Amino acid sequence: MHDIIQQPIACPCRYCMGKRLARGYPDQMTLGLLAIGVIALFMLVIHWGFRAPRQREQGTPQDHGFAFEQVWIPSVAGKRLFAWFLPAGNTEQTIIILHGWGSNAELMLPIAAPLRRAGLNVLLLDARNHGQSDAHSFSSLPRFAEDLGHAIDWLQTTHPQACSKLALLGHSVGAGAVLLEASRRADISAIISLSAFAHPEWVMRRHLQQIRLPGVIIWLVNRYVQWVIGHTFSSIAPISSICKIHCPLLLVHGTADQVVPLADAHAMLTHCSRDNISLLEVADAGHASVDKIEQHAADLLVFLQRAGFNVSAD
Repeated sequence: MHDIIQQPIACPCRYCMGKRLARGYPDQMTLGLLAIGVIALFMLVIHWGFRAPRQREQGTPQDHGFAFEQVWIPSVAGKRLFAWFLPAGNTEQTIIILHGWGSNAELMLPIAAPLRRAGLNVLLLDARNHGQSDAHSFSSLPRFAEDLGHAIDWLQTTHPQACSKLALLGHSVGAGAVLLEASRRADISAIISLSAFAHPEWVMRRHLQQIRLPGVIIWLVNRYVQWVIGHTFSSIAPISSICKIHCPLLLVHGTADQVVPLADAHAMLTHCSRDNISLLEVADAGHASVDKIEQHAADLLVFLQRAGFNVSAD
């Protein structure tokens, strides 16, 4: 007891605290500031690493021989979406096309061209932070879906005569957004999904494992990203969305896709085996091989014909 009583009590004055800090004993405030700095750096790295690279359009549909209207579509938070509407005479059928991460409307023109020539109106849009659309704080699959929903509503309001039958086509994240938005609506007649991933968590894990991050860091990143976007990965995963879709749905996937392996498409089919869902495998096509998918335009048009669209598959 005597030894305990005789132990010196640390002086709380600034002078003594300064001496202890000088000897390498940080106080609670210093540790707190250090923790805040580490967390801030963690958040900054995630936001920087997952930002969407912007590519602005250099050409127009006229370069492909198509007349078009350049339009601006209102989206959330007062933001505007850049879009092209390619009318096909008096047809009442339209397909809306949404690009993938870091892409834009122009890069989807090769796949849009045969659909327009087959007799469909085509609406191509840029999601927020992409192409010439307005910037916003961040991009995500749910925000892609929000933008697509506003594009559908805009088309139905401004061109109601073109909305007798609506089809949606999306690539990669855009495909996930198409599936998510279509799972909430009953006014879509057909869906074409190009290179969709099955689950966002699988994509994140594959990406983060490539840079050899430990499992606990991957878990933290996934939790933080879900908090930022305001949705759990399971609630927006295409593997869940397709089970809520009742119109004809065609999954198109390249056999050489190294970003989203073909196994994701098979996983979706296995998880939701229904008569309205089919898979088209494109030999030797990678994740961004729009040119190879364009070579299968006839297959896409046959699918749309079977879904009740009046198009030419020649």
